[in-house]
Amino acid sequence: MTTTAQTRILPFAPLAATAPAEATETATDAAVAQADETWRKSIPAQVFLNYFFAINYHIEESDDVYGGLAHLPFFRTHQAELDAADVTAITKLLHTCWSTEYALRATAELGDDNFLRNALHWTFPQAYHAILSGLQAFLYTTGVRSSNAQLIRREVGRLVVKNAYPRPVSFYAAGAYGDFSIHRLPLAGYKAGLHIASKEIDAQAQIGQFLRTTRKLKANWTRAQVQANPNTAIRSQKTGRPLDKWTAAHWQQITWRLGYTTIFDLLGRLRISQTSREIERYVEADIDFRLFHTSLLNIVSYLNGIHETYVAKALGLERYEQLVNELPAHLQGSFVAERLRARVLPVLAPAAPALVEAARPTLPLPLPANAAPAPEADDYRQAA
Repeated sequence: MTTTAQTRILPFAPLAATAPAEATETATDAAVAQADETWRKSIPAQVFLNYFFAINYHIEESDDVYGGLAHLPFFRTHQAELDAADVTAITKLLHTCWSTEYALRATAELGDDNFLRNALHWTFPQAYHAILSGLQAFLYTTGVRSSNAQLIRREVGRLVVKNAYPRPVSFYAAGAYGDFSIHRLPLAGYKAGLHIASKEIDAQAQIGQFLRTTRKLKANWTRAQVQANPNTAIRSQKTGRPLDKWTAAHWQQITWRLGYTTIFDLLGRLRISQTSREIERYVEADIDFRLFHTSLLNIVSYLNGIHETYVAKALGLERYEQLVNELPAHLQGSFVAERLRARVLPVLAPAAPALVEAARPTLPLPLPANAAPAPEADDYRQAA
């Protein structure tokens, strides 16, 4: 019997050697895909951060130690006749403002990045309400003594247009849907960049974009309210039914209802419900939360300083100083006294000694190296 020898053929590249390489490549692809998905989900939050950073950047670039108030005719003529009950009401509003800002500052100072991420559930509304209470105290001295949100919005819009606010925050948008105009931001017509502002042109372009998108939201909301009311709905001349499609002429008919869109409308975008899925988009995003908190805190401090100066002028500097000296224990010797010294006194008593810079954290520039990448143009426009 003849036995045939069998030749064993060995593969040139063993399977055992190729498997790890294939596994590594698969893992790399998965990691890249996950990073892309995280980046995509972070776009809305990154855009929101860009907007508020731009506002603070614009304030920092345009501000001086006097806040611009001393040069405004509206401020120089501001006065009010206030009795004891009025002073009590204003004091209550200021205490609410300062206590809310105190809580906002305490959160920002804790420093843990993960904590700051989850703190957006309460820091967004805290920032808004801290400014709102200070604004109400100021409006009280002008004769507006209401808590109605629409009335407050209309009145503060009128004051912004009348140059009651210094240059860094006197910008506003007006006009009908599709024909918005931006005022007091000469560079707002440039295309908004896809990154954190590093120049004034970037900041103004992004603020302009923020004004337009916010006014667009307000216009659509107003249209929905008008059309839902049988007494105000714009109807088809043929069928008599409320119109679904509007022309430019229809938008013009409701422009008066929009008022002016100001920095206070932009801050109103912070009012996000804790139970809303919207807030989760921000909490789960991969952005610089510390930068976000710092920007918000700086804006709050700046606007509250303006309102406090108006209130101090209406009350009289001596009575306002007494109010600050009698603050509750948690506010004694705090940012309130510092703003009195750094913001109020230079305007109302310019010869006062010991002038110091306002107690505001300095924003870290440029953007940290590990910040989220800039979104693509189409994604940016959708997110805005």
